[in-house]
Amino acid sequence: MEPQNYTGISQFRLLGLSDDPELQPILFGLFLSIYLTTILGNLLIILAVTSDPHLHTPMYFFLSILSLADLGFSSTTVPKMLVNLQTHNKSINYPGCLMQVAFFIFCGCMDSVLLAVMAYDRLVAICHPLHYPIIMNSRLCGFIVLLSLVISLLDSLVHCLMVSQITFCKDVEIASFFCELPQLLKLACYYSSTKNIFVYLAGAIFGGIPASGILYSYIQIVSAVLRVPSASGKYKAFSTCGSHLSVVCLFYGTAMGAYCSSVVSDAPRKVMVASVGYTVVTPMLNPFVYSLRNRDIKRALWFLACKKAC
Repeated sequence: MEPQNYTGISQFRLLGLSDDPELQPILFGLFLSIYLTTILGNLLIILAVTSDPHLHTPMYFFLSILSLADLGFSSTTVPKMLVNLQTHNKSINYPGCLMQVAFFIFCGCMDSVLLAVMAYDRLVAICHPLHYPIIMNSRLCGFIVLLSLVISLLDSLVHCLMVSQITFCKDVEIASFFCELPQLLKLACYYSSTKNIFVYLAGAIFGGIPASGILYSYIQIVSAVLRVPSASGKYKAFSTCGSHLSVVCLFYGTAMGAYCSSVVSDAPRKVMVASVGYTVVTPMLNPFVYSLRNRDIKRALWFLACKKAC
């Protein structure tokens, strides 16, 4: 194939979830419902946290920022997919693809960092309960969120700079429903293994460090809880981490499944099913996990509903 650099490419073609015309309206209705549920669920979490004074704590502050990141994470991919399904046009222009990569990496990294921050918050609350208000003060919380934004922006810029250096061939069909980085790398004509390794190394650093922080926090939490003599005390301590741990497993489990399948499997449709898990389903389920397993959130949502009804 004759190579050409990115300046000669005006658009890419997304493979999409299905080529069956009869299936596309069903997929459109399904993903529209999921997206609207995602928007509603995360907005309700943000509204509940901001409106209830009892939820003005570091844990719920970070939860509201996580919901905001999930909104961005889902909105980066799903609206374009819905437009493509409705118009039967699977193309995306080069600037749009680059912007999708940028926002996707930014929101994904933000999710990862915030989950690590929330794990540290639970570590302090369980292992150092008397010093919790002093350690997790409002100034530190604001600084952590600002630092998370900077790290996520840096991660996004690094990956976008690497993508902009890719030399593409004329056959520029992306085997996904959005501009997914591993699939973009497969389209490279002359893309050295060094650059390829650098991209995955950057992903491992920005994703691996938060994951290591989560693992360390929970090792310390488990160690501290096991020293609690009463069973009720252990249950109470673990119950404060249940929602967060569920979200962590959901996020990292589906993300690792998607990226492992993209490396191992040559079947694009199977890889896309795994990608749907962490790009579309996970942001929708997060509000349900926190609202169903958290009495404070359920109480705040109930009071909010009653206030609106009255």
